[in-house]
Amino acid sequence: MTSEQHAVRGSAAGPASRARPPAVPHEQPTDFRTLMAGFPTGVTIVTTCGADGVPRGMTLTSLCSVSLEPPVLLVCMRQGSPTLDAVLEGGSFAVNLLHLRARATAELFASGAPDRFERVAWQADDPAAGPHLSEAAHTVADCTVTAHHVVGDHVVIMGGVTAVSRLGGDQHPLLYGLRRFATWPETDDHLSYDFIS
Repeated sequence: MTSEQHAVRGSAAGPASRARPPAVPHEQPTDFRTLMAGFPTGVTIVTTCGADGVPRGMTLTSLCSVSLEPPVLLVCMRQGSPTLDAVLEGGSFAVNLLHLRARATAELFASGAPDRFERVAWQADDPAAGPHLSEAAHTVADCTVTAHHVVGDHVVIMGGVTAVSRLGGDQHPLLYGLRRFATWPETDDHLSYDFIS
């Protein structure tokens, strides 16, 4: 018998019975928010047009790449959002990636102000999947809804990317984390690879 076998057989707490770390209880949402606040990410505005032709949009940071072939991304939107309802009804949406000078636009679309589209520049020419925020975004992805899943108080939406438009101007992204806005620091440390999986 090897020393490894002896250790396993001789221990009452083998690998299968080791204590697992406690799960985060539902009674501590503040701790979970603190966790996510420590994960800075880009700021986006998801836009679409309802069946009535009225543009709708909301600010969010829950954007993630899912697949390169075919190109698919996901966004998470809170249940009860009129923008979410319009996205699911129409089956398409645009993801506007905001640049560093678009903080005011991010805050406007997070406020739910009913006149927000009257206070920003946007275009929604065919075949755009939703309004492109021409002065606030540096890049826009047009997407078609391929699937959606209800998870807690949010809905995860899978979007097949049909087009990507670079709007020019400042390409430094607007970031959010630690409960404040920021942007990418100036650096010459460019990697020869990326971490996208």
